[in-house]
Amino acid sequence: MVDGSRDVDVEKLISFSKDLVQFLKDDKDVGFLKQCLEQSNAVQLQCLSEYQTLQTSIQDYEAKINMCKQRIAEAQSEAAGDAEIDTMQKELEQKLQREQLLREELRVITDEIDDLDHQRASIEEQMQSLEKLERDQLRAEMKLSLYASVTSIIPDLYDESKISGHIVERDNKVLEYFELDPSELTAFDISNSIWKMI
Repeated sequence: MVDGSRDVDVEKLISFSKDLVQFLKDDKDVGFLKQCLEQSNAVQLQCLSEYQTLQTSIQDYEAKINMCKQRIAEAQSEAAGDAEIDTMQKELEQKLQREQLLREELRVITDEIDDLDHQRASIEEQMQSLEKLERDQLRAEMKLSLYASVTSIIPDLYDESKISGHIVERDNKVLEYFELDPSELTAFDISNSIWKMI
């Protein structure tokens, strides 16, 4: 866009500006970017909260370790017996082991939280699929009800090898079964038979 003499290539600048305006006009891209930003902020807040909790725990253990070291130094400066120093050293080692165990537990809990997040996402997808299936089934039932109201015929949709169903006569409260075999009749004959039933 800018050469060595600092002259601006106006055509390239205008082209770049048009591309940028077109990109920003596209609502899908902007919506997607906003959604990604919101998800990133949520993950960042969760990570920050976990980090602060870990930091506090580590600071507590560091304070305890420093206190143990100070006690060891005081004991050594007072020429305490070897038995007391050994006891304090063992206490320090136990606290370090406990800190390591707590860190491992924290890692396991973090993994479990991640697994639960994946399961939640999977359940939400399944629920959306189930809602869509229920909507589709309701739409199909309404369509079938409409066909039955208009034609007085309730088709049997379970056996696709034949055309069958029931003719409903509401006035006489009669339900009559019919069946047409596509292998024995032409499409024209089947259409005529159905029109006669209607």
